[in-house]
Amino acid sequence: MKELIKMHQWQWLLLLALFQAAVFPMVTASEYDHKYNIGDPVTLWVNKVGPYNNPQETYNYYSLPFCHPGNNPTHKWGGLGEVLEGNELIDSQIEIKFGKNVDRSKICSLELNNDKVQEFKDAIENMYWSEFFMDDLPLWGFVGEIHSDKKEDQKHLLYTHKSLVVKSNKDQIIHLNLTQENPQPLIPGSTLELTYSVKWVDTNVTFPRRFDIYLDYPFFEHQIHWFSIFNSFMMVIFLAGLVFMIMMRTLRNDYAKYAREDDDLETLERDGSEESGWKLVHGDVFRTPRNLVLLSALVGTGAQLCMLVLLVIVVAIIGMLYVGRGAIVTTFIVCYALTSFISGHVSGSLYSRNDGKHWVKSMVVTASLFPFLCFGIGFALNIVAIFKRSLAAIPFGTMVVVFVIWAFISFPLALLGTVVGRNWSRASDNPCRVKSIPRPIPEKKWYLTPSVVSVMGGLLPFGSIFIEMYFVFTSFWNYKVYYVYGFMLLVFLILIIVTICVTIVGTYFLLNAENYHWQWTSFFSAASTAVYVYLYSIYYYYMKTKMSGFFQTSFYFGYTLMFCLGLGILCGAVGYLGSSMFVRRIYRNIKCD
Repeated sequence: MKELIKMHQWQWLLLLALFQAAVFPMVTASEYDHKYNIGDPVTLWVNKVGPYNNPQETYNYYSLPFCHPGNNPTHKWGGLGEVLEGNELIDSQIEIKFGKNVDRSKICSLELNNDKVQEFKDAIENMYWSEFFMDDLPLWGFVGEIHSDKKEDQKHLLYTHKSLVVKSNKDQIIHLNLTQENPQPLIPGSTLELTYSVKWVDTNVTFPRRFDIYLDYPFFEHQIHWFSIFNSFMMVIFLAGLVFMIMMRTLRNDYAKYAREDDDLETLERDGSEESGWKLVHGDVFRTPRNLVLLSALVGTGAQLCMLVLLVIVVAIIGMLYVGRGAIVTTFIVCYALTSFISGHVSGSLYSRNDGKHWVKSMVVTASLFPFLCFGIGFALNIVAIFKRSLAAIPFGTMVVVFVIWAFISFPLALLGTVVGRNWSRASDNPCRVKSIPRPIPEKKWYLTPSVVSVMGGLLPFGSIFIEMYFVFTSFWNYKVYYVYGFMLLVFLILIIVTICVTIVGTYFLLNAENYHWQWTSFFSAASTAVYVYLYSIYYYYMKTKMSGFFQTSFYFGYTLMFCLGLGILCGAVGYLGSSMFVRRIYRNIKCD
């Protein structure tokens, strides 16, 4: 064990270097500390353009025929998460100095030909917007506008003037405002003068509060949001209380009947068949489940994802990650690598307790299952993005960085966790001995079959997060900054509790029906929550958005599928672990043959 720990010391150093490079990229000195002197140059970065209704369909700013700043413009790399989110900041080379007003000044002369005019017309018809950054604060503006009352060759107008209003507090930039002005018709052969102006205004807003202007308080802190949290909380209390009352009362009666030594065999069998069917399968309930390697990998990965979500939410609450470009994505990747030990430990322990023999195979599947599922979906989406020449395409170098993090950090930690879990777990410490011959499972009513229990199990967990899913989807697909991570933490904890309660009830009903295949049923019963979330995403796409086109549709449903796979594995693992503790608890006090 000591050798394994020593072997991983250099990998921690590599992780530290990668984390520092990803989270704290090199930037100019003034942008790093966000402090300027009067007359210091301030860089306006151009980022991307794209149709307003399709958030992920973004392109390089200079994919439109704007005046290019030169042959070797300065690029700004903000970290791993920023690249994965499709950002590419390029110095616009517009001269701006801190505290110095600029009257209308010329950026360049734009000579129009037929091709350029057609490109601009297509962009204006598709409501293209453009994004800029100054001192890490974003600005947005549309490319142009359409006047349908004018002639066909003059109804498309391109904005030719950028009016910047910059609010500062002493030596720091606080707020920005961009107004696109002076629309001009697009006529082939004409020349348009692109201009800009800058006005500096003092403000009393402090630097820590400068990002508040981007937060939509009325939307996220609406009464319906508070009501949904309260409603979910009351459902948790009711459901947990109901489960406790039913389970304790029923099990207490079952224990009492089972412990009576003066009952004859016929009475005992009659009571067992009527009320205590779960005791009749004590010789099979701890039988090794089918596809143990896959189940162990899924449960281990789900446990890791559960800890990952909790960790990221806590970090987001403390560190306000929504302020930085790509900070959430970077934090997810780094925290996923760090929590890989958990997946290996849980998977190795589960596999060892069920007398698994191929622990290396289990470890490899655990370490690679979810990353390779995400890689497969991402690879398909990347092909689409490359074909469309979109900024959403992930560069090869970024892929290498992500692979290095997985290969040298995540995979070794999963291996270490598997070794620890395999060696420290108690093998086959089940309360009841497994019989050599499996007991036949009697036919029961349709609603007591594993498939129905699995499908119905996800309804209540989905109901507990239904409203929050609307806010999460809206923030991701409709240009809103999600910042209420306190709400998210409460909803996530509610989801965990509801999932455990529902799967315990489903497992109890299944065992009472003398069906001892509870392991996979408990997993799928909880994992079906993700199916309802995906069905809701279909409704959201067609009813709440105006997205269109193959590119955006594939990215929407691809990203949602990736999210739902993670949610399903997480909920499935929680459901299985909760049911496992329940099953071991109820069989601990009965007389096993």
